[in-house]
Amino acid sequence: MITSVLVANRGEIACRVFRTCHDLGIRTVAVHSDADANALHARVADVSVRLPGETPADTYLRGDLIVKAAVAAGADAVHPGYGFLSENAAFARAVQDAGLAWIGPPPSAIEAMASKTRAKQLMDIRPLTEVTEADLPVLVKAAAGGGGRGMRVVRHLADLDAELAAARAEAASAFGDGEVFVEPYVENGRHVEVQILADTHGTIRALGTRDCSLQRRHQKVIEEAPAPGLSAALDEEVRALAVRAARAVDYVGAGTVEFLVAGGHAHFLEMNTRLQVEHPVTEAVFGIDLVAEQIRIAEGHPLAAEPPRARGHAIEARLYAEDPARDWSPQTGTLHRLSVPGPVRLDTGYTDGDDIGVHYDPMLAKVVAHAPTRAEALRRLATALERAEIHGPVTNRDLLVRSLRHPEFTAARMDTGFYDRHLPGLTEPRPDPHAPLAAALADARARSRPGFGGWRNVPSQPQTKRYLMAGEEHEARYRHTREGLEADGVRVVHADSGLVILDVDGVQRKYEVARYGDHVYVNTTALTALPRFPDPTAQHAPGSLLAPMPGTVVRVADGLTAGVPVKAGEPLLWLEAMKMQHKVTAPVTGTLTALPVTPGQQVEPGSLLAVVTETS
Repeated sequence: MITSVLVANRGEIACRVFRTCHDLGIRTVAVHSDADANALHARVADVSVRLPGETPADTYLRGDLIVKAAVAAGADAVHPGYGFLSENAAFARAVQDAGLAWIGPPPSAIEAMASKTRAKQLMDIRPLTEVTEADLPVLVKAAAGGGGRGMRVVRHLADLDAELAAARAEAASAFGDGEVFVEPYVENGRHVEVQILADTHGTIRALGTRDCSLQRRHQKVIEEAPAPGLSAALDEEVRALAVRAARAVDYVGAGTVEFLVAGGHAHFLEMNTRLQVEHPVTEAVFGIDLVAEQIRIAEGHPLAAEPPRARGHAIEARLYAEDPARDWSPQTGTLHRLSVPGPVRLDTGYTDGDDIGVHYDPMLAKVVAHAPTRAEALRRLATALERAEIHGPVTNRDLLVRSLRHPEFTAARMDTGFYDRHLPGLTEPRPDPHAPLAAALADARARSRPGFGGWRNVPSQPQTKRYLMAGEEHEARYRHTREGLEADGVRVVHADSGLVILDVDGVQRKYEVARYGDHVYVNTTALTALPRFPDPTAQHAPGSLLAPMPGTVVRVADGLTAGVPVKAGEPLLWLEAMKMQHKVTAPVTGTLTALPVTPGQQVEPGSLLAVVTETS
């Protein structure tokens, strides 16, 4: 019997495994890097152990230190979560060699499927060994790991070598293995996967399908179960293939077999020998706890005699600290508030006041809705996200809400090219035009002295406050009168420091206001309060490219020096942050007039990377 579990992971998945362990009466052990010393997963565990490491990104890849931590803390089992060492056969063996239970598949199964090249060979699929123009487009893919890291679409043969190098670097950084391979890229297919659960007594079950077609950078954004619109024959085919793949490697535990569906055919992609990020949608539909099942299987128990029955539909949205309108750039800073209302499930590794750092994946939370029908689940999830309080770094919340309500998605006609087609429209700023006024009125009430409304007995100029909203400056004007606060064009029904009610053309609208320094949140609109007298020295030359995030300059384009001509969209340099490489391109055609950074240099947000002077 398992009595104490160490989770060899961090963040959301560690917290999620701990929750089930606590429900089962199992003691929990967390490990953490120095950067995660105050992280939520380290705080909620019964015991936490610091892992020394050269960098925070490498810490959770030190399997030897994690095994030592498990033994020192008295754990008798290890759960790997997802990512990091979750599909590392050597780590699984090291856990077992230390006399600990491994809550995962046998190392031999991990070994057979963890390398995507070997997995495809097992399924009689061969990767491309020599790429020609006729093969394009192709996909460069990391042999180990997942999550979109080490993955590149190549449409021009001249780009292949550079994309291979970038994919190898990302894969090595994320998984400790730089092996990549090349395969044909299927345009506009659907990403469909099957949840597998297998015990040590020979029973293998396919627990329905999931659709994970909405992706950015080959990383899933919205997932649902069951996959909508599959024919009965195709549904049966993918489930049978998934069971076949699991049986071929004597699989045990929870796993996922992934397919690309196009033209009515299923193409095998890979088998993930671990728990998936999107496992909650399967849990919701089948009414089970997959982590609890993993633990019972690791204890040697058989699966229940009767398989669980599917009920209703579930949809999950991944909430990221990133800016979709700026090439999905990760965002950092303090998460002041995270609250999602309604009958939804929230899985997160953060709580109010936590810092979002640069070292790890920018996912803040997973929000899951379950309902009798797909349409009801969609509506429930979109509404919960729309009403959520998310105060802190820029997130993809608006993108999620608009995606869930997009007619192509509501009609289940989506594919993996969804964001390639629709991103500009989905990220178009739509701020509330009355948000600056609401912010100004709330601020005026917060600053007013008790018993003194701020009105004057003589006519005066209106009070003004300036805010930055959606990249543009806005001015709010209001007056203190004997009757209270007034503003042109609207009637102020109520105003205090946290709530403003405005009557706009006969319709009363409520505005909840929260302020953290100069950052103001009015419902879902984020604003920055601007100083009354701007600092004239806080300016950059036209054409300046500033670091959107903290990171490391890992590469500068070949032959790039100050004085050379560049074309709009031409890559200038690459930043690495959160284990991903981010391409920085020339905004206009012109001359590179400054390049103050070099490879290996650490930069902070707002640091000058380059200056491109536009050709007149």
